[in-house]
Amino acid sequence: MIDLKDVSKTFMLHNQGSAVIDVISGVSLHVAAGECVALTGASGAGKSTLMRMIYGNYLAQSGSIRIGDTDIVQAEPREVISLRREVLGYVSQFLRVVPRVPTLDVVAEPLRAVGVSAQQATARAESLLTQLNIPERLWPLSPTTFSGGEQQRVNIARGFAHEYPAMLLDEPTASLDAANREVVLRLIEDAKSRGAAIIGIFHDQAARDRVCDREIDVSAFTPGVAA
Repeated sequence: MIDLKDVSKTFMLHNQGSAVIDVISGVSLHVAAGECVALTGASGAGKSTLMRMIYGNYLAQSGSIRIGDTDIVQAEPREVISLRREVLGYVSQFLRVVPRVPTLDVVAEPLRAVGVSAQQATARAESLLTQLNIPERLWPLSPTTFSGGEQQRVNIARGFAHEYPAMLLDEPTASLDAANREVVLRLIEDAKSRGAAIIGIFHDQAARDRVCDREIDVSAFTPGVAA
């Protein structure tokens, strides 16, 4: 479902005499349906950079990144947008939403975008917000007014609203209490059970051991960094 072949990324620092930094080189990996793979490695090894390349936020210098039948590296912008809407979900560490949009609509929006009825989308959003212990009195409010922990849980609810065939998870259990951490781990297990291919960054070793089938040390693909 997710297949990378010989992927490389460099950054050019225009304000530093156009210096070129080799961030990642020669990444090849495959994630099958129903499998969760953890990206590991020291800070600065390129884990987040690799995730952003898979999502299409960063353009790879070489190689291919295939999500299903689409190669992100070669895809047109409209193809990337369609892929993100229907196939590839991304739970980042930060909630980015339009201000003043109610929380219930924020969570339901990914379902509405793929044609799910308003009633079904709302019901799914209500279920997820309840599971993640977001009080019903907060649902009509914008999540931009919430605490950091509440925003994180809204972000997770939004990311799991639609049953994406492929998912990217960036520290999904970070800073969560035990009860909400358990909810998130169950959501990941449910996604695997329905066949989602998942790549995640988990600094939580216990969470990684529970939901991940294997680990890939990104340091092995980072020039000048020992694996």
